[in-house]
Amino acid sequence: MKIYDTILETIGNTPIVRINKVVDKRNSFYGKLEFFNPGGSVKDRMAKHILEKARKSGSFRDSIVENSSGNTGASLAMISAVKGYSCLITIPDKMSEEKINLMKAYGSEVLVTRTDVTHDSPESYYSVASRVARERGAFYPDQYNNLDNIEAHYISTGPEIWEQMDGQIDVFVAGIGTGGTISGVGKFLKEKNSKVKIIGVDPMGSVFYDYFKTGKLQEPHVYKVEGIGEDYLVKAVDFSIIDDIIRVDDRESFLMTRKLAREEGIFAGGSSGAAMVAAMRVAEKFDGMNIVVLFPDSGYRYLSKIYNDNWMRDNGFI
Repeated sequence: MKIYDTILETIGNTPIVRINKVVDKRNSFYGKLEFFNPGGSVKDRMAKHILEKARKSGSFRDSIVENSSGNTGASLAMISAVKGYSCLITIPDKMSEEKINLMKAYGSEVLVTRTDVTHDSPESYYSVASRVARERGAFYPDQYNNLDNIEAHYISTGPEIWEQMDGQIDVFVAGIGTGGTISGVGKFLKEKNSKVKIIGVDPMGSVFYDYFKTGKLQEPHVYKVEGIGEDYLVKAVDFSIIDDIIRVDDRESFLMTRKLAREEGIFAGGSSGAAMVAAMRVAEKFDGMNIVVLFPDSGYRYLSKIYNDNWMRDNGFI
């Protein structure tokens, strides 16, 4: 019999599927479907790796506090449910109700904070998490600045993609949030083949694109797409691995997300649509390339937003 001892053993080994209808035929596009992880997102890999490593080193015992846009929080909440840890997640108020309710369903506490403040404001979800962690004596994973985030994808996601593609990959496209996924996967792929192009995706309003292009930080502003982009330079982004960054806006990201569902049957989140838009833009420069696009999470987390016609209409997207 093939039986797993816990749900956590099912993390990883997510499928890659061909994208058939929404793309041109000059290149081959493939989606790495990370929402097949048990916690519903790519963040399961990083959360599991960071907690296991911290546990072995004695960094924490049974209490976790973290800031998250929702997916890492859900992963930590799931792991905490299995392991019996106490878990509190801070999350900005622009994130979907589905994410908040999911973390609560796993038994974790959730503190909703303001989105429209700077990262160093006492009211930001970073600052609140850091403060609460100190007050409780809890472990603070600090996913945005923890280099173990990169390591998780270097030893897990990267090798999976290389093996599934039999090494036949020319371009890898992924959104930049914490930066761990693109940095870890990118590092592994480039060690295997230095010619593989690593393309980041950044929403309008985030700081990564301008910094990558000019070396200067621009004033960030609020955007609707969740899980990618940031308003300050985080340490888990290795810009030396990235060949280019494509900037996308909310509207094109969300319309592509809905298109993936209706034409490909791939029910993904908004950052997946953003990555697909960027991949198609990059592909205009190539012919005959194998392009792998990482789809971080599921559309079930955005039923009240991207897949809700009223919300899309109210925000001017349709």
